[in-house]
Amino acid sequence: MKLFEPVYDRVMGWSRHRNAPRYLAGLSLVESFVLPFPPPDVMLAPMAAASPARAWYLAALTTVASVIGGVLGYLAGWLAFESLGPWLRDIGYAAELAQAEDWFATWGVWVVLVAGFSPLPYKLFTITAGALAMAWLPFVLASLLGRGARFFLVALFMAWAGPRAERHLRPYMERIGWAGIGVLAVAIAVYLALE
Repeated sequence: MKLFEPVYDRVMGWSRHRNAPRYLAGLSLVESFVLPFPPPDVMLAPMAAASPARAWYLAALTTVASVIGGVLGYLAGWLAFESLGPWLRDIGYAAELAQAEDWFATWGVWVVLVAGFSPLPYKLFTITAGALAMAWLPFVLASLLGRGARFFLVALFMAWAGPRAERHLRPYMERIGWAGIGVLAVAIAVYLALE
């Protein structure tokens, strides 16, 4: 049974749709403050591979929309953390939220930059930054740098690889997908064993 190839084909088809940049901007905006949403990389990468000449534009669009979403997350944390905090804990983000608060206390604005670039859930950091009333301008600058670095690297790599990446990836998509699931399972097992 093939699971990952049909998903890959569907995503590549969506990446060529005439409204794909709008969908990418919408996903980038919402992903920065709403749980759970997949990261914009899942749309950005195939779009940049399908249209290498637009990679810079797509990365910039993703970055700006993501930072606007981050500002909305900041505002949500600032205005409504008293009601959002318990809800986030109830849906299983208690440990991540506590860790985000600890990291803010230790590293301040640098946490936003790292969260913006890394696979950490950026949305938790946007909400926490607002809840802790972090200075707004450093928050926005760190978000622009972190998110921009991440999305421009993804877009430029995929633009460089271009359509040939699509040809070379598709035959291995099932193996790559199952390997990703395996790596995730091992990472979760290690994380739970270390707690």
